[in-house]
Amino acid sequence: MDFEGILQQIATDMQAETERGTAAGYIPELASVDTNQFGMAVALADGRSFAVGDSHRRFSIQSVSKVFTLALALGRLGEDLWRRVGREPSGLPFNSILQLEHEHGIPRNPFINAGALVVTDAILAGNAPREVLGEILRFVRAAAGDDDIHIDDAVARSETEHGDRNMALSHFLAAHGNFENSPELTCGTYFHQCAIEMTPHQLAMAGRFLVGSPDLPSMISRDRVRRINALMLTCGHYDGSGDFAYRVGLPGKSGVGGGILVIVPGRASIAVWSPGLNRHGNSKLGTLAVERFAQATGWSVFG
Repeated sequence: MDFEGILQQIATDMQAETERGTAAGYIPELASVDTNQFGMAVALADGRSFAVGDSHRRFSIQSVSKVFTLALALGRLGEDLWRRVGREPSGLPFNSILQLEHEHGIPRNPFINAGALVVTDAILAGNAPREVLGEILRFVRAAAGDDDIHIDDAVARSETEHGDRNMALSHFLAAHGNFENSPELTCGTYFHQCAIEMTPHQLAMAGRFLVGSPDLPSMISRDRVRRINALMLTCGHYDGSGDFAYRVGLPGKSGVGGGILVIVPGRASIAVWSPGLNRHGNSKLGTLAVERFAQATGWSVFG
């Protein structure tokens, strides 16, 4: 398959798009990012990789980090994690507090903000934030095979200074007994986790641990690979998850930094970045790009 040709055509098409979405305005450090940027990378199970556009430009992965912390939490707690967080689509914006009140402080899934805060709280489990953040970085670096992956302190500080909504979610979770650490400690760790910066190429390489191919080293069990991919397909794009599954037909996890990680089970890991977001908080051009890629390759979990 001519992956280089497919990616070049997608990059050309994306350059011609005039509706590019809007950068995340509620995090000042992200609000000023140029929405004209676009990068895409594909890492195949056989070791080959292809990239186009701004594929070596660093960006804040934001909620894409939730895939890595979920893997760590499942490794530490196993099935006990699901006593504290559900596995169902939310149907509401990623930072909504409504369902927490109706469902007694149990978030719908680990990819909305409330669920991710519970996952981070579970990983902390009495450990110092510095130790936990070090563990997360080691996992991401090992997955990518690249030690040049770091936390953007400016983004973390920006999120901390404007993270009132996440703090409110944390206090609500704590009020329902679903926090083991203080809201301030868990939120501080969460803000730094989301501020990990990577290039699309690094992210595509890191996503290979979810491809589930015998050609790739195993970092987590095949059973957990399958379960995380299932959650990415049904919950990875917040209240736009159904539309993404309909258009792309592959598991994916988005972040408000404009990144999307997409997994083709048994075949490849794909990362795309364009900072302009649609109304659901997902990359507008990124979604279109992976839809075009899925159409061009014929890759889909639905055959």
